[in-house]
Amino acid sequence: MINFSILIKGKVQGVFFRASAQQEANRLGLTGYVRNQADGSVYAEVEGQEEIVEEFIHWCFTGPPNARVTDVYSEKGLLKNFKTFDIRHSD
Repeated sequence: MINFSILIKGKVQGVFFRASAQQEANRLGLTGYVRNQADGSVYAEVEGQEEIVEEFIHWCFTGPPNARVTDVYSEKGLLKNFKTFDIRHSD
Protein backbone atom coordinates (compact mmCIF):
# COMPACT_ATOMS: atom_id res chain seq x y z
CA MET A 1 0.00 0.00 0.00
CA ILE A 2 1.20 3.49 -0.86
CA ASN A 3 -0.05 7.06 -0.38
CA PHE A 4 0.22 9.80 -2.98
CA SER A 5 -0.74 13.47 -2.88
CA ILE A 6 -1.81 14.78 -6.28
CA LEU A 7 -2.31 18.39 -7.41
CA ILE A 8 -4.19 18.87 -10.67
CA LYS A 9 -4.10 22.25 -12.44
CA GLY A 10 -6.00 23.67 -15.39
CA LYS A 11 -9.74 23.95 -15.98
CA VAL A 12 -10.57 21.43 -13.29
CA GLN A 13 -13.26 23.14 -11.20
CA GLY A 14 -16.86 23.36 -12.37
CA VAL A 15 -16.41 20.32 -14.64
CA PHE A 16 -17.34 17.54 -12.17
CA PHE A 17 -13.67 16.68 -11.61
CA ARG A 18 -14.17 15.77 -7.94
CA ALA A 19 -17.20 13.56 -8.59
CA SER A 20 -15.45 11.89 -11.52
CA ALA A 21 -12.31 11.36 -9.43
CA GLN A 22 -14.40 9.76 -6.69
CA GLN A 23 -16.07 7.49 -9.25
CA GLU A 24 -12.69 6.50 -10.74
CA ALA A 25 -11.14 5.89 -7.30
CA ASN A 26 -14.10 3.74 -6.28
CA ARG A 27 -13.87 1.80 -9.55
CA LEU A 28 -10.19 1.13 -8.85
CA GLY A 29 -10.73 0.31 -5.16
CA LEU A 30 -8.67 3.25 -3.86
CA THR A 31 -9.24 5.23 -0.67
CA GLY A 32 -8.56 8.88 0.17
CA TYR A 33 -10.21 12.15 -0.76
CA VAL A 34 -10.43 14.95 -3.31
CA ARG A 35 -11.11 18.66 -2.81
CA ASN A 36 -11.07 21.97 -4.66
CA GLN A 37 -8.31 24.43 -3.82
CA ALA A 38 -8.76 28.21 -3.53
CA ASP A 39 -6.42 28.76 -6.49
CA GLY A 40 -8.69 26.81 -8.88
CA SER A 41 -6.74 23.56 -8.74
CA VAL A 42 -7.91 20.20 -7.38
CA TYR A 43 -6.03 18.27 -4.68
CA ALA A 44 -6.37 14.54 -4.10
CA GLU A 45 -4.79 12.13 -1.70
CA VAL A 46 -5.05 8.45 -2.62
CA GLU A 47 -4.01 5.15 -1.11
CA GLY A 48 -3.86 1.68 -2.56
CA GLN A 49 -1.65 -0.75 -4.41
CA GLU A 50 1.13 1.03 -6.30
CA GLU A 51 0.05 -0.02 -9.81
CA ILE A 52 -3.53 1.05 -9.12
CA VAL A 53 -2.51 4.42 -7.67
CA GLU A 54 -0.37 4.96 -10.79
CA GLU A 55 -3.43 4.21 -12.94
CA PHE A 56 -5.42 6.85 -11.02
CA ILE A 57 -2.61 9.41 -11.42
CA HIS A 58 -2.59 8.67 -15.16
CA TRP A 59 -6.38 9.28 -15.23
CA CYS A 60 -5.82 12.68 -13.55
CA PHE A 61 -3.91 13.89 -16.63
CA THR A 62 -7.22 13.77 -18.55
CA GLY A 63 -10.01 13.77 -15.96
CA PRO A 64 -13.66 14.07 -16.99
CA PRO A 65 -14.66 15.15 -20.54
CA ASN A 66 -14.98 18.91 -19.87
CA ALA A 67 -11.72 19.22 -17.89
CA ARG A 68 -8.63 20.76 -19.46
CA VAL A 69 -5.71 19.56 -17.36
CA THR A 70 -2.47 21.50 -17.79
CA ASP A 71 -0.30 20.01 -15.01
CA VAL A 72 -0.36 17.12 -12.56
CA TYR A 73 2.05 16.98 -9.65
CA SER A 74 2.28 13.89 -7.46
CA GLU A 75 4.31 13.08 -4.38
CA LYS A 76 4.58 9.95 -2.27
CA GLY A 77 3.51 10.40 1.34
CA LEU A 78 2.84 8.53 4.57
CA LEU A 79 -0.03 6.06 4.78
CA LYS A 80 -3.08 7.41 6.60
CA ASN A 81 -5.26 4.30 6.23
CA PHE A 82 -8.32 5.98 4.73
CA LYS A 83 -11.43 3.79 4.76
CA THR A 84 -13.31 5.37 1.83
CA PHE A 85 -12.75 7.89 -0.96
CA ASP A 86 -14.56 11.14 -0.14
CA ILE A 87 -15.22 14.52 -1.67
CA ARG A 88 -14.16 17.18 0.83
CA HIS A 89 -14.95 20.87 0.96
CA SER A 90 -12.21 23.39 0.20
CA ASP A 91 -9.96 24.48 3.06
